[in-house]
Amino acid sequence: MPTYLIEIPHSGDLTECQQVIRLFVESGSHLLSNASWGCKDGVHKAWFINDFESRDEALKIIPPFLRHHAQIIELTRFSKTDLIKFSHG
Repeated sequence: MPTYLIEIPHSGDLTECQQVIRLFVESGSHLLSNASWGCKDGVHKAWFINDFESRDEALKIIPPFLRHHAQIIELTRFSKTDLIKFSHG
């Protein structure tokens, strides 16, 4: 199953920032409630990593009003064997 990094930006406006954090924390979703946040450092984004069947399944976990700005990135680990394959490709 693919692993995805999901990055969800939101406004730096204090009220909106607090509302988005509250929505995630109180969502009942283990993923959303355990997101990591950059707000204290001035980067108004939430991140989480999880396995999903597809990019579309990952998108469904994101609250609808935040989906249009979210980035969903499939993560891959490479080994030394992969590097050898690349160089002989």
